Amino acid sequence: MSGASAEMMVVVASRALQGHRTCFVGIGAPSTAANLARATHSPDLVLIYESGCIGAKPTRLPLSIGDGGLAETADAVVSVPEIFAYWLQPGRIEVGFLGAAQIDRFANLNSTVIGPYDAPTTRLPGAGGAPEIASACRQTLVLMRQSPRSFVSDLDFCTTVGFGGGAGDRARLGFRGAGPMMVITDLGVLEPDPDSCELVLTHLHPGVDVGAVKAATGWDLKVADDVEVTAPPSAAERQALTRLEATTPKSQAHG
Repeated sequence: MSGASAEMMVVVASRALQGHRTCFVGIGAPSTAANLARATHSPDLVLIYESGCIGAKPTRLPLSIGDGGLAETADAVVSVPEIFAYWLQPGRIEVGFLGAAQIDRFANLNSTVIGPYDAPTTRLPGAGGAPEIASACRQTLVLMRQSPRSFVSDLDFCTTVGFGGGAGDRARLGFRGAGPMMVITDLGVLEPDPDSCELVLTHLHPGVDVGAVKAATGWDLKVADDVEVTAPPSAAERQALTRLEATTPKSQAHG
């Protein structure tokens, strides 16, 4: 993925946090996006890391959830069980970030195996906190590079439920949150149809056409009647992103 594509993903994810108060942050692109939001339009955004840091205000992009800079700048540091049992699972966190190796048309995610579960071609890191984030955050944002290998018609394994088989499944399963409200890729933005919950292409990044996005999708992707073009990063966004990345190894800059 080009540097411009990675920058576009981060900037769009950062903009999606505008108006929100709390965000459950992962390392890599989600952390960059959340910290960019704090540095631009949302200085009061409360960043919550799985390691137990609440209200972290890192002066550089953290290299892991255990980065000392998170604890040093946090409003509070609690145990991991408390983060999940008191903050996440009761629905106290507005937005959570997710990523995966595979996603399907209903935003269900696979981060467990590629191939058959008992004899996979690739064994992935696994669920981590993703199922709890997906079920309990008031809404989630998914960040993924788009290709036919990752945007598939059928998951090899369902690690994390987005909308299950479609409308009504989240309520049937008793999930608290509304589910994935946006899938941000290096090509554009997909959002769930309000009736079916199937992902629909709603935005294209500059220089990308609908054909390229459909070719990078393993199912017959639905396209909105009026697809918008994402606004390119502003000068202020680029400057803030440059400052954030100035002390961060290049391999960590966008995840």
